[in-house]
Amino acid sequence: MSPRRAPAVQYALGRRCPTKGGLSAAGPAPPSLPGAVGRPQGSRRAVHFQIETLAERPAARRRVEVVERKGLGHPDTMCDLMAEAAGLALTRHYVELAGRVLHFNTDKALLIAGSSIPSPGGGLVTAPMRLVLGDRATDVWEGQRIPVAQIAAEAVGQWAGAHLRYVDPSRHLVFESALRPGSAELTGIYAAELPGANDTSTGVGVAPLTETEELVIAAETFLNSPAFQARHPECGEDVKVMGVRLERRLELTVALAFVDRFVESEDFYFRRKEEVRSELEQHLRERLCGLDALDLRLNTLDEPGRGAAGMYLTVLGTSADGADGGEVGRGNRPRGVIAFHRPCSLEAAAGKNPVGHVGKIYNALAQQIAERVQAEVAGLEEVRSTLVSRIGSPLREPWIASLELLPAAGAAGTGVERAAREVLERELAAVGDLVAELVAGRRPVC
Repeated sequence: MSPRRAPAVQYALGRRCPTKGGLSAAGPAPPSLPGAVGRPQGSRRAVHFQIETLAERPAARRRVEVVERKGLGHPDTMCDLMAEAAGLALTRHYVELAGRVLHFNTDKALLIAGSSIPSPGGGLVTAPMRLVLGDRATDVWEGQRIPVAQIAAEAVGQWAGAHLRYVDPSRHLVFESALRPGSAELTGIYAAELPGANDTSTGVGVAPLTETEELVIAAETFLNSPAFQARHPECGEDVKVMGVRLERRLELTVALAFVDRFVESEDFYFRRKEEVRSELEQHLRERLCGLDALDLRLNTLDEPGRGAAGMYLTVLGTSADGADGGEVGRGNRPRGVIAFHRPCSLEAAAGKNPVGHVGKIYNALAQQIAERVQAEVAGLEEVRSTLVSRIGSPLREPWIASLELLPAAGAAGTGVERAAREVLERELAAVGDLVAELVAGRRPVC
């Protein structure tokens, strides 16, 4: 179906990729990007560095910790990764056409849930899901028109076909393009060898993961692992894990969509649900380290005796087939979790331009800085990194670069702040290398 310019472009999405994968939006690696790791021209501006050591209890040793992760088939994660897939496809096309990444951002997306009638033994999808994707994309280069809507639609269909094993994108997903050309001033930023910041924004990183965060991630990745899915075809990709740690006790509430065609009866559903719960609990108990107790509950809205109304059933393995929609930015932060007791940026990384949008670049860079400072500087129990950009400034020269250092009990502090600053300055100087990784889709966005 050929694209139309206005008011919107819609596509029935064909299955393009038969392979299944994890939480990734990356397609084939793009061609090499000239100048992606080059140095910005001109003199350096002053960067405000702020390094401080804090005498406070890190997240892992606080009495309460709350952590959430939304899995591959959760509507918010679907939205993030389909927006990112569209952005990476445009990135590859621009590099092939122009030798560099042109102005675009596909980070405004809304997934509208379809309609379905789940039923034991197999139900019906009565209306498809719909993805509305914006925001801006260069659609003309040196007089040559670029089919941005078609490129994005094909990328979204490929991602859905590769990662959601019960979704046929040609029947179950409709794409609607709301991509428009960008402003002249913002478009001009991308003419530079290594573009400057396209926005005044903030990126935040925290390291290391706490045990609670690791276990929440482990729960979701286990349920969406190929081995588990092979053993349990009745389990879909829509997973949500909420972890609440009270002192040394971790309580997990997990929502896992079941696929109705594999559920022959209510009795079968509750037996398989307990098998899954037990299997997941054993997997997590083997990974307990500092925690003493684990309480795991699965699909707590279920109610025996109510038939389909008392079971978490879907037709396609995701609640987006008939219950819940999604939006870019409502899901996991780039660290992979939503950690309610740790700082984060509200910028969504998914779908943003990988060479100029600091909402993507500085979140990835701040996380990398935090991880490397914590790994390389002895005696630090937790590190928090904050980068603030000023629009138009080189990426290597943030408005402010801040580190908060939480030393371990009894750790000596001599030289710690100086050593941390050395790592910070080194990572800022090498931001071009990170940009190249983002262009290739090798960094997680959620």
